[in-house]
Formats: sequence, C-alpha cells, structure tokens
Amino acid sequence: MQVLQVQLVVGPDPAEVGRARKWARSRLAGSGIGADEPLAETLVLLISELVTNAVVHTGCPAVLRMLFAAGGGVRVEVADASDRPPRPRHAKGEDTNGRGLELVDGLADRWGWQPEGAGKSIWCEVDRVPSVAAVAPLSPGRVHC
Repeated sequence: MQVLQVQLVVGPDPAEVGRARKWARSRLAGSGIGADEPLAETLVLLISELVTNAVVHTGCPAVLRMLFAAGGGVRVEVADASDRPPRPRHAKGEDTNGRGLELVDGLADRWGWQPEGAGKSIWCEVDRVPSVAAVAPLSPGRVHC
C-alpha cells in the first residue's frame, strides 16, 4: 500500500493549535480532500483535539503527522515527549474541558496510542469510504479506548 506522509513540528504554545489546523487544511486540499467535504472538517477537528492535548498536557513541542493511503484513508498522529498514556476523562455538565478523547473516539474509525522513542504517539484513522471493510487499517497498533 502506498502512503504519503507529511509532518509539522508544533511548539509548546496553545496558539500553535490554530497554525496546525491551517497547515492541515492546506495539506488536505493538496491531497484532493476538498475543504467542503465532511471528511476535511472531521480531520481538522481531530487534529485540533490531539494537538491541543499534546501541547496542554505535556507543555512540550509535538510532531503532527498526516498519512494519506492510496485507498483514501487518512491517519493522523501526534507524537510528544511524555511517556504517560492518554487518559480519557468524562466531562460533566458545564465542564469546559475533558471531552477531547471522547470526540476522537466518536469521530475516528479507529484510534489508539503507542510508545515512540522516550514519549508516545496518539493516532487516529478516518476512512474516506463509509464501509470499514472496504479500507484496511493503515497500520496495526495497540488500541486503548
């Protein structure tokens, strides 16, 4: 399977999340995923959540990667320097945070995390076609949902 990978280093500043979204939109357009496609908005939201989590919870730079499979699937990875696994939380009522991984779980076809160097990588995959059986996963990984 042929895969195209692009990546962006994100600084430890929450303002970098906006830059990551803008970068992602341009790379999606360059890969043939139009800004008006629901897939594009879903991927931008997933990227926003994963980059925000990395920047806010580690206070360190992160690396955002997008992998485009020839079959149309897209994998998003955000690697950071923390070796602590992601910890899904359940926001209550008017809580202003704690919903990020719930959103990822609800929007992605698959997600998980894996050790990477001294830190970790959190990843999610979204199929371009509606049938999960029509697109094989981009790579195996441990799924922690």
